Amino acid sequence: MLDNNSPSSHDQPSTREDYRAQGDRPKRKRFWPWVLGILVILLCIGGWIAFKAYSDVRETSEQMYQAADYKSKRNGQVDLSQGNQAFSVLLMGIDTGSLGRTEQGRSDTMMVMTVNPKTEQTSLLSIPRDTYTTILPNGNKDKINHAYAYGGPAGAVETVQNLLDIPIDYYVSVNMQGLEDMINVLGGVTVTPPISFSEDGHQFVQGQATTLNGEAALAYVRNRYDDPEGDYGRQARQRQVILACLKEAASLSSLPNYQEILNTIGSNVQTNMAFSDMKDLFTNYRGAANTINQAQLKGSGQMIDGVYYEMIPEDNINQASQTLKQELNL
Repeated sequence: MLDNNSPSSHDQPSTREDYRAQGDRPKRKRFWPWVLGILVILLCIGGWIAFKAYSDVRETSEQMYQAADYKSKRNGQVDLSQGNQAFSVLLMGIDTGSLGRTEQGRSDTMMVMTVNPKTEQTSLLSIPRDTYTTILPNGNKDKINHAYAYGGPAGAVETVQNLLDIPIDYYVSVNMQGLEDMINVLGGVTVTPPISFSEDGHQFVQGQATTLNGEAALAYVRNRYDDPEGDYGRQARQRQVILACLKEAASLSSLPNYQEILNTIGSNVQTNMAFSDMKDLFTNYRGAANTINQAQLKGSGQMIDGVYYEMIPEDNINQASQTLKQELNL
């Protein structure tokens, strides 16, 4: 028989309130103000870190900036802000800063890089350092790597413009010590040697992926006498190391060392690319790194008055010039 005086299931307190008086409900803790407060703090910290990084990059770019007074073959100045204009850069590795060298130096490595946002392609053309050509602005015939020694960045840019009949919009030069330091800061770069050889106590095995520190990387790109391709093989290894550096610098693993990377760049790199150009490049041209083409200007060796030069046939120069003009939409 149902006892009407006994409490029904509807009269039972809820599970959370079994041992409390019916009217004695606990006050809900208000977590949202705490959550919002933590989010605000995190956003402030993140904003400060972003501002600090932005400020550090800007400071480094100002340290690297070095104007070059040369007349460009381009009508007007290239504009990277819209992200639709192809441009060119002369990359130079200067043989100073390492092995005790402190003089003005020569451009031991010379490459012309073109970046085309429409085709999303970047191209690298290596120029043999012994190329026999007209050195500007003095007009004398000599090895192309002497252009930097005679006229600095401006002389090198004008000489390359004259050789290839294209505009050079920017230059970037890095000394040997800078390359060594950069690779060390990045934790090394990994390459797969196309041949086996030894240089300065370092062994390189064909087909065996090897992580190189800065000293080993310089030895890797310096050797040319053991390479069947001679200086062409060396230039291919130079491109290999440069691309490996770019790949490593772009990886997330390099982020914790960004301050050290910036310090190394600021001390060893010079360019006429302003900070605003760098921002536009990062914002508008990242897609152009999807495809990277490599090419080599080739000729044959010749002795003139007891000095070795690389003689590049006119047809080879014209072909390279036409390819570069197409990549620059000229």
